[in-house]
Amino acid sequence: MRITQHVRLGAVIAAAAVLTLALGACTPQNAESAGGEGGSSDLSDVRVALVPGGAHPYFQPWIDAGEKAAKDFDLGEVTFNETAEWDQTKQNDVINSLVANGYNAFGIFGVSPTDINATFKKLTDAGVAVGSIASCPAGDENLAAFCLSTDTEEAAYQAAAAAIEAIGGKGTIVHMTGNNVDSNTQRRIEGVQRAIDETDGAVTLLQTITDVDTDLATAQKAASDLLAASGPQINAIVTTAYNPAVASAEAIAESGLEIQLVAIDDDATILDGIRDGSVYGTVAQNPAGQAYVGSWVLAQLASGTCEMADPGVIVDSGSFVVTKDNVDSYDDERVAFAEKVKKQFDDELLTCK
Repeated sequence: MRITQHVRLGAVIAAAAVLTLALGACTPQNAESAGGEGGSSDLSDVRVALVPGGAHPYFQPWIDAGEKAAKDFDLGEVTFNETAEWDQTKQNDVINSLVANGYNAFGIFGVSPTDINATFKKLTDAGVAVGSIASCPAGDENLAAFCLSTDTEEAAYQAAAAAIEAIGGKGTIVHMTGNNVDSNTQRRIEGVQRAIDETDGAVTLLQTITDVDTDLATAQKAASDLLAASGPQINAIVTTAYNPAVASAEAIAESGLEIQLVAIDDDATILDGIRDGSVYGTVAQNPAGQAYVGSWVLAQLASGTCEMADPGVIVDSGSFVVTKDNVDSYDDERVAFAEKVKKQFDDELLTCK
């Protein structure tokens, strides 16, 4: 972990010249005005790019949140680009193109948790501010300036604990989740298992189903196959990925089985199910807060106004259990938590001039 350096254009060109083909020469067009010696408190030169690994409903709130951040903080621009198609090489190409077009601050959800640090290093070596948003690199090292993400293990633990409560503290649970190689998925698996272990055998994990968040059709087939094969044995399903949550809600409703569902995120299907009682609850994350606060932090770094007190720090963006009791008010919790996180950066995590 290290502090991102803001360098003049000549140094950026020199750094970019040694970048490998995996990223290319990523020299921002306005590197000097974005930072340089002494930096600047003017954020109008900061152009933020929010780059998820590919298209997914989770990232859609980043669009409005980025636009709000640009307006509220007088940033030069915040753009959103999801054209990486879930391929790390293609994501690197997208990032390279954006840097070449003058973007000097990046909030990135890396496609490959095991490889994204190499991308972060090349960006920071070239004088570009970079934060890891919504997912942290695998392992113990984060070479972005910061990681602002859901504590996925804790969120999954909360979801499993809610499911255990829903079934009266005993029975069988199935866990449906995302890409098995994603470090977030492994953390979610650990969180669900931790909640089950705390029951001392009263609750058993019947099955963990991974790699079913590629798209809704994949999740629908997985949910349908699960209920056809094991439906009567299942007391609750915990879904810690977006598409399986929606698919499981639909499959349970069609089957007529008395299976409690605790989902993740806040698709309208899930929220309507909570309201009518067909879904017990969900664990909402905070993608809008990630994009909004992340853009502000990146602007402080790219302008040279601030640097990280602890480079690579991991910050929880929040997770929120939603049941019938708070289904119409939980968003207020998310907004308040985002403001708390912004204050945490301002008070503790940034060192400013």
